[in-house]
Amino acid sequence: MKKKYSLPEWQVTDESVFQQRRDVVKALVVAGLLPASVLQAKGTLKDELTPEAAVTSYNNFYEFGYGKNDPAKNARDFKTHPWQVRVSGLCEKSGVFDLDDLLKGLAVEERIYRFRCVEAWSMVIPWLGVPLAALLKRFRPLSSARFVRFTTLYDPKQMPGQRRRVLDWPYVEGLRMDEAMHPLSFMATGLYGKPLPPQNGAPLRLVVPWKYGFKNIKSIVRIHFQEDMPMNTWRKMAPDEYGFYANVNPQVDHPRWSQASERIIGTGFSLFGNRRDTEMFNGYAEQVAGLYRGMNLRKFF
Repeated sequence: MKKKYSLPEWQVTDESVFQQRRDVVKALVVAGLLPASVLQAKGTLKDELTPEAAVTSYNNFYEFGYGKNDPAKNARDFKTHPWQVRVSGLCEKSGVFDLDDLLKGLAVEERIYRFRCVEAWSMVIPWLGVPLAALLKRFRPLSSARFVRFTTLYDPKQMPGQRRRVLDWPYVEGLRMDEAMHPLSFMATGLYGKPLPPQNGAPLRLVVPWKYGFKNIKSIVRIHFQEDMPMNTWRKMAPDEYGFYANVNPQVDHPRWSQASERIIGTGFSLFGNRRDTEMFNGYAEQVAGLYRGMNLRKFF
């Protein structure tokens, strides 16, 4: 049975572009960069894809600079191979894993998701990667693990933004286990049918489409299962502005701007033009609202 969040790709983008991307994916499979089990796209919304050039040039990735164009310039020589991820905490299978071993045998999927930044701009991105639940289950989390914490690489030699203490490095994010195991939660390894560019979080980044973008931690080197709620980086930096949950919510404004609408990147860069109303949970309410039933989403923002 087709899942409610499945979406035929022909509804999202031109058929010729779709075929070109499929040809790229096939080439990656032949080259051994992707397994042969690449699946069809999944998503929920009939939005136009953001142009690839915009996705790869307009980024928040403070490790590589503080302007939107800085990451694309400063991450060009970032080394993503070899790459290891340390798994620790409340799980049966911990250790340090090469990225290839970490992902081996997991079917690569393409997911088309809305991306909503807390700064009130948005994109629609076709990601490649694996379901987060499939990855986490490999480590057999204990029943006492209520949260999972992710950590970004700390390497000031390669990441010039880390040479300034703008944030408390390394960058840390976390999810409740039920959020992490939700079918929409995703661990991305590519976009637009290609491996992730460094400025977009290569080689491994989180994608949770109903949350603001700062939850989607990039260049992950550690996964840790724990009982207590992690202190994520932006909540530590400004707890009145950034909560743990970071669910997209047009009814709860940021203290310095409204969250009721968003600017669509790739359709013009006017501050006031090309806007649309923001949807609850970024348009994924039907799939994820049950995770927060009974919670005060103004208090637990």
